[in-house]
Amino acid sequence: MKIVFLDEYSVCGRNLDGIRQYGEYVGYDMTLPEQVVERSKDAEVVISNKVVLDAEIIAQLPHLRLICVAATGMNNVDLNAAAERGILVKNAIGYSTYAVAETTLCSALALLREVAYYDEYFKSGRYAASPRIFNFDRPTAQLRGKRWGVIGMGNIGREVSRLAEAFGCEVSYYSTSGVARDEAYNSVSLSELLRESDVVSIHCPLNDRTRSLIGAEQLSLMKPSAILINVARGGIVDEGALAEALDCGKLRGAAFDVFTSEPLRESPLYHLKDPYRLLASPHNAWSPVEAIDRLIGCIEQNIADYVAAK
Repeated sequence: MKIVFLDEYSVCGRNLDGIRQYGEYVGYDMTLPEQVVERSKDAEVVISNKVVLDAEIIAQLPHLRLICVAATGMNNVDLNAAAERGILVKNAIGYSTYAVAETTLCSALALLREVAYYDEYFKSGRYAASPRIFNFDRPTAQLRGKRWGVIGMGNIGREVSRLAEAFGCEVSYYSTSGVARDEAYNSVSLSELLRESDVVSIHCPLNDRTRSLIGAEQLSLMKPSAILINVARGGIVDEGALAEALDCGKLRGAAFDVFTSEPLRESPLYHLKDPYRLLASPHNAWSPVEAIDRLIGCIEQNIADYVAAK
C-alpha cells in the first residue's frame, strides 16, 4: 500500500513512524497544485493538510481509496467527488482543542496587559534610559470581572468558556448553527453578545451562515474597550472593516490567527496607525508539539481502521 503525504511540513518534523508502518510511505515537504496528480497517481492513501483535492484531481487517481485530512476542516477535499468514487475521507477531531483554547486566553491577556508594547519598550532600551521605575504609556486591564462572549459553542468554544470562567469572567455565547443545546452558559443573540462583551472570541466553522458574519455594522456595536479574537477561520471577519475599527479607536484591540488568504499578502492590517492594537500569528494557534503528536495519532488511527476494514 502506497501512502503519500503531500504537505509534510505541516506536522513540524514530528515522528511519523506510526504511519510509515502501514506501507510504502512517501512524504513531500510541500506540493504545488500542478504536482498533486503526478505525486499521488499510485497512492492508495493520500494525506493532506491544506493541499486541495478537487473533483478533477480525484478523477485522475484510480488507486486512491482513503484521503486523510491532517486537520479538522475538510474544505480542501471535494467530498461529493470522493463519495461518488467510493473514496473514504477521514479528518482529525479534537487534537487541538486545548491548544487553541490556550492561545485564545493567551491572546486576551496579552492585549489587556499590552504585553507586545511593554516588551518592545524594554528591549528597545527606552526603559534603561528612563528616570522612572514605572511606565504607564498604555494603561493595562485585568481579565477578572470581564464579560466574555463566545461565538460558536463547539468543543473549543466550551473549553474557552471553562478557562474564561476560571479567570473570573461571565460567559455568554451565540450559536451560529441556530441549534438550541443545553449548555452551561447563557445563549444570546449576536448583537447582544457584541454589545455586552468585553472580550469576543470566534470558534465557529466557516460556512454560508458565518461567512462575513462580522463586518463594519457588527463591529460598531462593540465597546471601544473591547477586544476581538479570531482563531477559527478567515472570512468570518471583514479584515478591512476591522482595520478601520482599530484605527478609529472603535476597538481596544484584536488578535487574529486566521485570515481570508493565507499567507496574508497585502492587507490594511499591515498598515495600522497603532500596530500594538493587533496581535497576529500565522495560523499556528493549533500547533504545540503535543497537539501535532495527537494529530499524527488521529491519522494513524484512521489508516489503521481502513486497513482493518479491507
